[in-house]
Amino acid sequence: MCVLSAERISFRALLLKESGFSQWRCFTISKQELQINEEIRDKEVRVIDADGSQLGILSGRDALNLAGEKNLDLVKIAPQATPPVCRIMDYGKYRFEQAKREKEAKKNQKVIEIKEVRLSLNIDTNDFNTKVNHAIKFLKAGNKVKVSVRFRGREMAHTQMGTVLMQRFTDAVAEVGTVEKQPKMEGRSMTMFITAKPVK
Repeated sequence: MCVLSAERISFRALLLKESGFSQWRCFTISKQELQINEEIRDKEVRVIDADGSQLGILSGRDALNLAGEKNLDLVKIAPQATPPVCRIMDYGKYRFEQAKREKEAKKNQKVIEIKEVRLSLNIDTNDFNTKVNHAIKFLKAGNKVKVSVRFRGREMAHTQMGTVLMQRFTDAVAEVGTVEKQPKMEGRSMTMFITAKPVK
């Protein structure tokens, strides 16, 4: 049976009672396929009931029968433990909830893209304003903006003009963005990164 387990899932703080004292342990359900019901062939297993209570160490057959009486599944959640730990649960419901959680997590993930705006030393005012407007739109969408100035031929002797241009650009987008990485020369280009200001 294929198991939905895109990431490792922890059962937090399962309270085990061993040798007359309580001990907290954290078991992990691994990415590997889980063993359920008849697939569990261990002679003895430590059983956790559906409500989280400890049922102690039972034979594999007794544990399976107990789960069957409750119309639930026996799922091995910690095969590395001694003896292995099994939980009585509604495995179909567990799978459904896992898929739902993973879908929700993906939906809440914000993908930040890096958009590039290229400038030139002799850029005219209209072109500059157009580039600024593009950058503002990118920043408002939550993306980062990479601003680059390419130096051609003899322009390499005037890199300070690129710094002035970058500062002018920074000032123009200051309401929506802040400089994340200051202007830096990379070969024949000067680049800087602007990130969106947090929305208040």
